[in-house]
Amino acid sequence: MAHSSRRRGRAAALLALTSLGVGVLAPGSSASEPEPALASSPNGIYLVELADEPVIEYDGGVAGIPATAPGPGDKVDRDDPDVRRYVAHLDQRRARVLDTVDGAEKVYDYNYTNAGFAARMSPQQAAKLAATPGVKLVVPDGKSKLDTVSTPDFLGLTGRRGAWNRLGGDERAGDGVIIGVIDSGFVPENPSFGAIRTSRASDRAIAARWKGVCDPGVEEPKVTCNNKVIGARYFNQGVGDLPIPGEYTSPRDHGGHGSHTASTAAGKFGVPVSIEGNDLGTASGVAPAARLAIYKTCWIITEDGDDTCINSDSVKAIDTAIADGVDVLNYSISGASAYGDLVTLAFYRAAKAGVFVAASAGNDGPTARTVSKNMPWMTSVAAGTHPRQYEAAVTTGDGKSYTGAGAGKAVPSAPLLLSTAAGLPGADADQVRLCYEGTLDPAKVAGKVVLCDRGVIDRVAKSRAVKQAGGVGVVLANVSPGSLNADFHVLPTVHVDEVAGAAIKAYAAGAAPTAALAAGARVEGARAPAIAGFSSRGPAVTAGGDFLKPDILGPGVDVLAAVTPERHGGRNWDLMSGTSMSSPHIAGLAALLIQRHPDWSPMAVKSALMTSAKTTDNQGKPIATETGANATPFDYGSGHVSIGDALDTDLVYDSGAAQWDRLLCGADVTPPGGTCDGVTGIDPSEVNLASIAIGELAGKQTVTRTLTNTGRHAHVLRPRFSGLAGVSATVSPRLLVIPPGQSRSFKVTFTRTTAQLGSYVFGDLTWTPQRGEAVRSVIAVKPVLAAVPAEVHGTGSAGSAEVTATPGFSGTLTASVVGLTRAGENRAELKNPTSANFDQENPTASDHTAKFTVTVPAGTTYARWATFDSDVAEGTDLDLFVYEAGTTTLVGGSASGTSQEWVWVENPEPKSYDVYVDLYAGPAQEVKLFSFLLGSEAAGNLTATPATQPVTIATPVKVTAAWADLAPGGRWLGRLLYGDGTATAASTLVWVNS
Repeated sequence: MAHSSRRRGRAAALLALTSLGVGVLAPGSSASEPEPALASSPNGIYLVELADEPVIEYDGGVAGIPATAPGPGDKVDRDDPDVRRYVAHLDQRRARVLDTVDGAEKVYDYNYTNAGFAARMSPQQAAKLAATPGVKLVVPDGKSKLDTVSTPDFLGLTGRRGAWNRLGGDERAGDGVIIGVIDSGFVPENPSFGAIRTSRASDRAIAARWKGVCDPGVEEPKVTCNNKVIGARYFNQGVGDLPIPGEYTSPRDHGGHGSHTASTAAGKFGVPVSIEGNDLGTASGVAPAARLAIYKTCWIITEDGDDTCINSDSVKAIDTAIADGVDVLNYSISGASAYGDLVTLAFYRAAKAGVFVAASAGNDGPTARTVSKNMPWMTSVAAGTHPRQYEAAVTTGDGKSYTGAGAGKAVPSAPLLLSTAAGLPGADADQVRLCYEGTLDPAKVAGKVVLCDRGVIDRVAKSRAVKQAGGVGVVLANVSPGSLNADFHVLPTVHVDEVAGAAIKAYAAGAAPTAALAAGARVEGARAPAIAGFSSRGPAVTAGGDFLKPDILGPGVDVLAAVTPERHGGRNWDLMSGTSMSSPHIAGLAALLIQRHPDWSPMAVKSALMTSAKTTDNQGKPIATETGANATPFDYGSGHVSIGDALDTDLVYDSGAAQWDRLLCGADVTPPGGTCDGVTGIDPSEVNLASIAIGELAGKQTVTRTLTNTGRHAHVLRPRFSGLAGVSATVSPRLLVIPPGQSRSFKVTFTRTTAQLGSYVFGDLTWTPQRGEAVRSVIAVKPVLAAVPAEVHGTGSAGSAEVTATPGFSGTLTASVVGLTRAGENRAELKNPTSANFDQENPTASDHTAKFTVTVPAGTTYARWATFDSDVAEGTDLDLFVYEAGTTTLVGGSASGTSQEWVWVENPEPKSYDVYVDLYAGPAQEVKLFSFLLGSEAAGNLTATPATQPVTIATPVKVTAAWADLAPGGRWLGRLLYGDGTATAASTLVWVNS
């Protein structure tokens, strides 16, 4: 499997904040490498964080201004005189810092979740600013992308015992709660955003704490607000002039994504939905009485619908929303999976200020280790199916019928054509296979049903391409296991799985093939949920697997909600799929819990949702993946959300900034408060979450959790474990007695017995009270032969590094070596950077992109391709992409905000690989690519001491890696292998710069 450092757009994932705040130290970089220079920003904007604390962190001591940090359960009050005084102080600090750099143009102030600003400047100016006293951090701006209703019944909102009825009815559900949506805006005229019936008391309460505005925008039609959408803003300084001319310089939505997420979370109740004359019933948001605040930060930048969301705009939106007074934020935008990026830290402060953050888990599934938003203060939401589905069938000329997803009209029997045979002369073969617009030959397609492969571009764009070429219908075929999506296509379309697709292709390869498409039919009560194939999966790469992510599962396939007519064939409603769609369901459910428990913290709300979630579907069977296999917590987190049970919960696992700071300090990351002085770090497994994860169970480990009773009655709780095959689990104490309003801690000890080393084991710990709702925590632990560091680094022709190994057994620990192997080196002259993303679908060498073909020999156990900051000129940003040679099959990509890039593959296939190095930004120069190809034998220049030693389970020992006789001026790679005398099951990479 390939691993890579990947950016959504240009959003760098900052894994560590340096003490000077002048750049990013990438994982795997040698300690001997100089501090990386600041890379060029794609839009010329840099985000600057001052040494001062933001309003949410400030605890007094500046010019006599009292503390402004909100207390537990309190929100920021931007009109408080002390807050205003402190913001004025930040204004003075900003002005003083900016005066040190001539010509810098400030575009945003950040006051509440970050203390700083965003400004346009050169890399040289940014580097100078980073070294200015009073500046904590300077980073180049980056991009993210959008992670792209019939669900109320499925979620248990309707009916006599439904959540809405328990909260006062559909016109009261969510009342008094404000949901902020950071996305692409909204369509004011859509009925989902129409005025709602409210009480005067509710209106007064909202008015008393709402500080936001409704910005009408620049052009007609102007945006208006009401008592449903109480505020709307837009932020476009970061995106600059990239949006297409048709975009609105206002909170008005052009692409439809923002309208969809906002109406899913809190659209008006009971809005009739009709598409092309078909009555589809009514749509309602999850929290129909909640108020909406719209923050537009995502913009359409190409005519075919590509969107971009700039980090500086997103940080400003978060900063503004917190000061405006929102209770919940939904963020259906891609993002980093590590601690340090400024958007992530803004959400840290939002959660600290009492705001619940729901976020999409990502659409990179079903590959493992792809889940994003891995921080504990965010609720990462996976995507599943729901019981209302749209089915249609393809009947081929040989009489065979294949059922798939479809909502279109019937197509009588017509000639069937494979897209691979439908291309225009000279068109790219892969684009023809995928039915790109402008690649299909009308002379071949006219009057035919065309089979297109799914992948790369939007599904609806494929049917549009067939229609443009004169086709009458489409069969959309998966090429691997994945979700089936109905969509509303411009031509009748049936979406089939990879098995049916292969069968139809085989038939179509024969003589005179034909196909007929049945009309789509709505199916109620289908088995659900099942995990969507695109939904990103755990384990979380952050914290070495000691966090269980995603957190929870919500509906995210073929969700019907409001959209924009101009991007959706004139429709006001459409089906959309993605974790973008599952996240606002959780945002709306959080609003319902906040309505019930206005004094709960965001983490208490998260806990109630997680501990009440279910791991079975509506037929009582285990939740399945897209292949039909039983899903695991890495697919669904704690399970599918169950709001009725969450409303009954009064026992929660709570945590806050004090514990998060200990987590960050334990990971050598400076917390937002600014220092680790006096802060004792903790293992990530110790964060008081509603789930338990141990990424390396070295024989035995104990974790602590604390339960809080928020109810009015004492609870007497008894524990029960399930699952955990081959792992023993015990709890101390065995009985918890928690009085009202108090908390009690307990310890859980896990000991490996017979579980397979290197594989995760799943289970549950459930505390059952004498009355009320049980509290279930999902558990994921991975027993290992030894817990060891992934990498160690060294310098010089000779030297050593000490490694701590914690054995997962008692007996004899062996240590052996592979390598050291010197990296191969390729060089190329590059110039004329375009500051545009590398075209991953059509990789091409050019004057700014070098292509190197590297052959990996048989017996290679590990391959890594890398570039380094120390090899390039100041201000250079290189990106790295690896393909199977001669193809467009991407192995992995690395595109951070610097030139410290790498892609690696464990046990690669012996073949050739095309490696592209792209000069994204920087001067013309020679660049170097290093190829590390590690075999399975020792090279005689690396030793491990002692080679054997007696060990006791869970008791750390030391192993020393020593190297000698290395030729100077090289980069070297080796490996320490650890075993128990019979098997090797752990390793540490050894990197040396000689």
